[in-house]
Amino acid sequence: MKKDYDVVVIGTGPAGTTFAYKLNAAGMTVAIVDCREYGGTCALRGCIPKKVLTGVANIIDAHNRMLGKGTGQEKHVIDWPSLIDFKKTFTDPHPPQTEQGFKEANISIYHGIASFEDESTLRIGDEKIRAKYIIITTGSRPRKLNIPGEEYLVTSEAFMELEELPQKIIFAGGGYISLEFAHIAARAGSNVTILQRGDKVLKEFDSDLVDILAKASEDAGIRVIKGKEVKKIEKTRDGFKVTTCCQNEGKDETFFANMVVHGSGRVPAIEELQLEKGNVALDNGNISLNEYLQSISNPRVYTAGDCIRPGPPLTPVASLQAAIAASNIIEGNKYTADYTVIPSTVFTIPPLAGVGITENISTENISSKKHKVLFYDMSQWYSTRRTNLKYAASKVIIDEATDKILGAHLLGPDAEEVINLFAVAMKYGLTATQLRSTVFSYPSVAYDLKYILK
Repeated sequence: MKKDYDVVVIGTGPAGTTFAYKLNAAGMTVAIVDCREYGGTCALRGCIPKKVLTGVANIIDAHNRMLGKGTGQEKHVIDWPSLIDFKKTFTDPHPPQTEQGFKEANISIYHGIASFEDESTLRIGDEKIRAKYIIITTGSRPRKLNIPGEEYLVTSEAFMELEELPQKIIFAGGGYISLEFAHIAARAGSNVTILQRGDKVLKEFDSDLVDILAKASEDAGIRVIKGKEVKKIEKTRDGFKVTTCCQNEGKDETFFANMVVHGSGRVPAIEELQLEKGNVALDNGNISLNEYLQSISNPRVYTAGDCIRPGPPLTPVASLQAAIAASNIIEGNKYTADYTVIPSTVFTIPPLAGVGITENISTENISSKKHKVLFYDMSQWYSTRRTNLKYAASKVIIDEATDKILGAHLLGPDAEEVINLFAVAMKYGLTATQLRSTVFSYPSVAYDLKYILK
């Protein structure tokens, strides 16, 4: 016997939760299902626990930077076991709290792998449920590298569950995950190497500020080696042997570590859905969508979050997409997502943040072909020197015709917060002059805007 609902949501992260509550509030009968603990990647395996680890790494680093300047003479490292215990105070209570919230809202909960039986029916274990709308918010998973020894790679999720960190760690890849966790591991006393197959790390961010961050990483004891693609991982008596091929046709090189962490990107987690049975078309491995976040082949299906493109794979974007798509289900297709002003941050030490275009991006779609670039080395500014931070910089790109801010990029203290001021200014059309003339508290990094924008 099939159970019938107005909506079935697959996934319980920020996107799935937004869908479920908004459609439930609109009077629809809603069911939600997850093959893992309720709560999704961000709360359990991503942003939230990572920021807990990063927070302690920042405290340790700040202490060590100020040795002989007020914090004593003894260098500290992260007490990893107690940090992981602290992290669990955030993650462990979340699944039961999430389930309880759904129950109290009269949203039906299911556990198991959901897969399509036909365009309107899902199978979950031995049960079949049918719905007017099926929502896919299954998130993403680490990309398969298809190399010998891939099974030895440790995911970022497993990294955050380790009872202790090994002495030597290799991160395969040079994106968010590798840089952020490398900075954490370095403050825990590990010897860290990042192997990046291309000639750039953090390709989405401004290259000049990334170069400065690379120097900060090296000062923290992190080796960043470019042009080295991991082609094989072998288990040894003491750990692992990593063989790389050189992008410039050089000789293969080997590296040794006690652990190798997957940092080579993520892909949509949609393999188990059997989308073909639901007539859900794909395009280059992604669900084919119209501008309303609706499947082009099965109009019952809407989706949001890290399991789709377009849109950067960020928690606020997932929630935005879900709210828009839910409104389209309730009111009819009329809303689309705007991705032009989405700030993002890499939580390294110091953090690197950006919004809008980078200096080398095509300017074909902006109002003026002429733009000016304001770059400042902020390493000697008060906001940086007061905590003995050695690396800080800013770059702002301004349309000369309109004085509008096209892009802003920050490396330094509180970059993750200050970038939001730029995002608001860009979203609502403030000019650089208007933002520069705004009064912010003194002394603060926000106060520095009047100089960053000169």
